Amino acid sequence: MPLESNVDIAPAQGKLGILLPGMGAVGTTFIAGVLAIRKGLAKPIGSLTQMGTIRIGPRTDDNVPLINDYVPLAQLDDLVFGGWDVFEDDAYAAASRAGVLDGHMLEQLGEELRAIKPMPAVFEQSYVKNLHGDHVKTGATKWELAEQLADDINRFSDEHGCDRLVAVWCGSTEVYREPSAVHQSVEAFEQGLRDSAPEIAPSQIYAYACLKLAIPMANGAPNLNLDTPAMLELARRNDVPVTGKDFKTGQTLMKTILAPGFKARMLGVEGWYSTNILGNRDGEILDDPESFRAKEVSKLGVLDTIFEPERNPDLYGDIHHVVRINYYPPRGDNKEGWDNIDIFGWLGYKMQIKVDFLCRDSILAAPLVLDLALFLDLARRAGMSGVQEWLSFYWKSPQPVQPGLYPEHDIFIQLTKLKNTLRHLKGDDAITHLGAEYYD
Repeated sequence: MPLESNVDIAPAQGKLGILLPGMGAVGTTFIAGVLAIRKGLAKPIGSLTQMGTIRIGPRTDDNVPLINDYVPLAQLDDLVFGGWDVFEDDAYAAASRAGVLDGHMLEQLGEELRAIKPMPAVFEQSYVKNLHGDHVKTGATKWELAEQLADDINRFSDEHGCDRLVAVWCGSTEVYREPSAVHQSVEAFEQGLRDSAPEIAPSQIYAYACLKLAIPMANGAPNLNLDTPAMLELARRNDVPVTGKDFKTGQTLMKTILAPGFKARMLGVEGWYSTNILGNRDGEILDDPESFRAKEVSKLGVLDTIFEPERNPDLYGDIHHVVRINYYPPRGDNKEGWDNIDIFGWLGYKMQIKVDFLCRDSILAAPLVLDLALFLDLARRAGMSGVQEWLSFYWKSPQPVQPGLYPEHDIFIQLTKLKNTLRHLKGDDAITHLGAEYYD
């Protein structure tokens, strides 16, 4: 749909339910983090919706409100949490097992976290080969599983008195798959559900159930999910905003920060070797080659789009870009992303850059879950539907708003697009940074 200006945004009244398919390290870190912030135990660091500002008008006006004050976002006190997982652990037990947050903080949140129990998950072993859980749904067909998810959603909404719902996929990376005939239309997909078509992955069943109920959804993994003709058709039909895919957290975050700088200075890049070690459940799952392939495709697309080698062949026409992920249990959730970048400058003289990012994967992902949930809810109340390209800021593999349109990966362009979209919704002028008004 066209991006309208100065729209009438419905107020964020009542409770917003945030549904998480997958309540492991990322999901429980997000939930615990919001609870801790509500209690005043911590600050929402890393969250654009909570700490980011937006300039309105010329610099001389000094009008720079918080984003949270500028657009009507749901407030943290109005959020309630639910979800599904293949393990029966409540949010406290799951967070303790994930080992991301220290025990002292978790104890202060214990009563609330223990009350959040996952619903049985839709799961298929062939799609996540290294994950084994027994808290799963059974049904005669995948259609029946989708109906069970819809029942879960309606029951959760009723029990918690939710006025609105959003969903953010925080589950595992599924094996890499290309779209098939069953993904080409809603009609074909629904028939595939009735036939239990093997091409329909568990994450797609969640997407169908949510979109069928007009619930906005974000896809935090590189799974084939919201980016199929069938799901996009369903989103448009039900006026639902969607966004994806694959949270941009560690190594790819660094690439989308560094690569635009190299291109801005016309520095050439001969090679970019990236390797990761991590020991959490995500690392174990990515130890399977087919699941790794899904992540690899997500990671590899970044540099080509930023560098535009077809337009800059002398600088980027022959890059050797390698991505590796290694499961290393001692590291836990504290992922290490190591990059060796071979660049060249004036007269072709070569240089090297080394980056060793000792990051905490779920700590970087949790605020993205919050922002995406709040922005999707805003989009829904603003009457927006389909792919929300202005949320590309959060993704390794952003979905373009139209087929055939290349995705924007430059994080600085992405942030400008996000903020200009908010200005546009409110009827304020976009900030171009031209600054013509300041010249005599």
